[in-house]
Amino acid sequence: MKAIAVAVKEFRQIGRDRRTLMILLFVPAFFLLLYGYALNFDIRNIPLAVQDNDRSSASREVISAFVNSGYFNLVQDVPRDADVVRALDRGDARAVLVIPGGFGRDAGGGRPTSVQLLISGDNANTATTVMAYGVGLVSAISTRYELRARVASAGAPLLSAETRVWYNPELRSTLFLVPGLIAYIAMLTAVVSTALSIVREKEVGTMEQVRMSPVGPLAYVIGKTVPYFFVSLASSMAIIGLSMWLFDLPMRGSWSMLLVAVSVFLVGALAFGVLVSTLAETQQVAFQVALLTSYLPTLMLSGFIFPISSMPAVLQAITYAVPARYFLIVLRGIVLKGVGVAVFWQELAALVVFAGVVLALASLRLKREWAVSR
Repeated sequence: MKAIAVAVKEFRQIGRDRRTLMILLFVPAFFLLLYGYALNFDIRNIPLAVQDNDRSSASREVISAFVNSGYFNLVQDVPRDADVVRALDRGDARAVLVIPGGFGRDAGGGRPTSVQLLISGDNANTATTVMAYGVGLVSAISTRYELRARVASAGAPLLSAETRVWYNPELRSTLFLVPGLIAYIAMLTAVVSTALSIVREKEVGTMEQVRMSPVGPLAYVIGKTVPYFFVSLASSMAIIGLSMWLFDLPMRGSWSMLLVAVSVFLVGALAFGVLVSTLAETQQVAFQVALLTSYLPTLMLSGFIFPISSMPAVLQAITYAVPARYFLIVLRGIVLKGVGVAVFWQELAALVVFAGVVLALASLRLKREWAVSR
């Protein structure tokens, strides 16, 4: 009953503080729009220059394959080597396709030949992607010439390979990024909201009245988190719905399981916000600590952007303490793969353990703080 009384009081406080309520409801949607459209690993419209030393139908076919792929934009023709260097130096082109003389004759005759793709390496990630695009396109063109040669000689391939990509056949980076954005936004807003709420009471002096009341630390923590839990849950589910509408995020699993996973994750995040509030005396310090302990780990160490398997062993060990790591596995499993709890029960259990441990720590820390003040 004491926790319910605290929760009712906090609901009234949220109702009075319309500005904070608007921030909790609409800032997450703003973050989703901003990062959802800004963060995109699909590189398109790559400026391409061409040095065609063959001027044959075969060379034009290669150029058309690059331009029609949707990845490259033909920006200029560079007939001389000096023009190639100038285009890359000035940044007018990020890649230059060089087709040697006699390319059409050799390709048509079934003789080995090659084209050259010069790539600007000033941005290593972009250069790697451009190289992969180029290699893939050239491989597809090569396959067409090999098939023509086999047909002409009445031969047939002995072995063929057919590749399929599951869960994201178009390899859209949006489907990889949006679940991470949902975890990032939910974690950040939940931690900051509860941290600032309790520290605000310290600043205005109402915390002294709470300490003198018969409300215990655990009841106070639960009462404080319940209102923000419902607000954060509504905001998180709205973000997921908005993601499905704006970014075509699929929903292949169970809505009820999704609701459970989001709820458990939010409980841990809100409890962590309470824990942060016990360490700070001002809202400014609480906000900075909340950002440092929730924003950076969720962004850098959860697998949101950077694969955990590529990190050093020390950082990989640290990621086990980041709740977003487990939440991302669960979230992607539900919405992208449509799998059930039998697949990700370990990650869901880790979220439950994290929420329980942080709730206990927040209660103990608050109890200790109240004991010292008394």
